[in-house]
Amino acid sequence: MSKAGDIEDGENRGIDEMNAPLLKQGKTVASGQDDKLDGSDNGGSLGMVLLSTFVAVCGSFEFGSCVGFSAPTQSGIRGDLGLSLSQYSMFGSILTIGAMIGAITSGRIADFIGRKGAMRMSAAFCLIGWLSIYIAKGVFLLDVGRVFTGYGIGVFSYVIPVFIAEIAPKNLRGGLTTANQLMIVIGASTAFLMGTVVTWRTLALTGLLPCVILLAGLTFIPESPRWLAKVGRQKEFEVALQRLRGRDADISHESAEIQDYIEDIKHLPKAKMADLFQRKYIRPLIIGVGLMVCQQFGGINGIGFYASETFALAGLSGKVGTVAWASIQVPITILGAILMDKSGRRPLMMVSATGTFLGCSLAGLSFYLKTHQMLLNWVPLLALAGVLIYIAAFSIGTGPVPWVIMSEIFPINVKGVAGSLVTLVNWFGAWAVSYTFNFLISWSASGTFFLYSGVCAMTVLFVAKMVPETKGRTLEEIQASINA
Repeated sequence: MSKAGDIEDGENRGIDEMNAPLLKQGKTVASGQDDKLDGSDNGGSLGMVLLSTFVAVCGSFEFGSCVGFSAPTQSGIRGDLGLSLSQYSMFGSILTIGAMIGAITSGRIADFIGRKGAMRMSAAFCLIGWLSIYIAKGVFLLDVGRVFTGYGIGVFSYVIPVFIAEIAPKNLRGGLTTANQLMIVIGASTAFLMGTVVTWRTLALTGLLPCVILLAGLTFIPESPRWLAKVGRQKEFEVALQRLRGRDADISHESAEIQDYIEDIKHLPKAKMADLFQRKYIRPLIIGVGLMVCQQFGGINGIGFYASETFALAGLSGKVGTVAWASIQVPITILGAILMDKSGRRPLMMVSATGTFLGCSLAGLSFYLKTHQMLLNWVPLLALAGVLIYIAAFSIGTGPVPWVIMSEIFPINVKGVAGSLVTLVNWFGAWAVSYTFNFLISWSASGTFFLYSGVCAMTVLFVAKMVPETKGRTLEEIQASINA
């Protein structure tokens, strides 16, 4: 799941773009100079960078906790509060409505009050949301709390990867930014596991802990040097960069590079939404939006939000299925992060989509057999295998790859507004799937999974036809190949 904001002045840079050397009208940073900026070869220290990353990804853990909350709690909440199926579906899906609003506003908020300020605000929204859910006696406070937590994670989804990318040394940026996606998965898996042994109200209280750690930790780490440079706080910029690179590090070259970059983006024209439909931008727009549609309408948020009920419907213990889901997701996500820069984005995405197709097909087959009273002993096993194959395949590619490619294919002058549009499409898809899942399952469980498997098959074709390989290429090479 996964994140961008609404910065129209082009400052919203993708994670992988910030890995690339600064290119400025025919002038590049030599690779030998690049290697000296790693914070270790020039007397630097990684301690503050690692501490800052740890503090930031507490928000990612919170993100995962919010997403994972509804899966193990459906029966408990409906039983205690007397919610109908449609009311619980609204509760599960309304998180994404708050997240859409948060994602759209996140860029401007992070620009106005800084990256740390945006994280503080997000944590406050999540705290209020969890407390509302905890004290809820009816559907109103339950939904209000879910919207608040949704807004908080919508802002987190943009500001955390941007903050990490802006503080990390170039040679470590890719590895450190994968911690964001990993902690989202760990947060969701933790919520899945804890939800099998504690009540839903207790689980809501546990969501407060990462927010408290984040708020406390923010007092000990520096603000993003790039944001400080952008708003003209020169002295604080140099102090923050020195703290991140270490007392004895020579930051003169990196400082000059950042200042040059800031000057570059000041001279770029402001992009508007209508500009994205110009001929030179239409193909990357189709790729970015298409990948998000494929990611979300393949069913991930429906299957994930209501996993325990899906397993129970197949005749399997909801707790056993949820524990299996949580256990497989984390190691597979780590494997995907390792393969991202080894195998390439395109083959990883195609293999992943093929796996999600297989998983959905097996799950659909299991419910088809149950409906027609055939091979009933195989139904729970096929359902479990199908869902686990689906989540494993999704975690290794379909989950993270669209966000990486999205950050690479748009020119910097439209990246902010393009990122906002693509992120809005993603969150809208998340809402649509999570809201309709229970209704579709009631209509036809097998038909629902076969529908998702069809989207997964289309994803393979879309990637094969439209998506370029971006591994090991400069942004300019990527964009030239897309336009060609």
